[in-house]
Amino acid sequence: MDIRVQSVKFDADVKLLDFVEKKVAKVEKFYEDVISAEVTLTLLPDNANKGVKIRVKTPGKDLYVEKNANTFEDAIVDCVDVLKGQLVKIKEQKRGV
Repeated sequence: MDIRVQSVKFDADVKLLDFVEKKVAKVEKFYEDVISAEVTLTLLPDNANKGVKIRVKTPGKDLYVEKNANTFEDAIVDCVDVLKGQLVKIKEQKRGV
């Protein structure tokens, strides 16, 4: 699975990029047909000022999740949890469960 990370208006450090890669790579466990993932990290002006958007491409359908939190790590974990549920649903529908 190809994972692309883009940071808007700041330079993400290696530690954050490694965390993103590690967490987002886990979505492939829940649905093996995942083609790629695009992660966008953004600094926001409000209290929960870290925004994360993840688009996961699968055959026939793209999934999109957006979360804001106090840290990028929290937002990434939240996004991956939501994606996990969506991918499991798609996998079950594909199997006809």
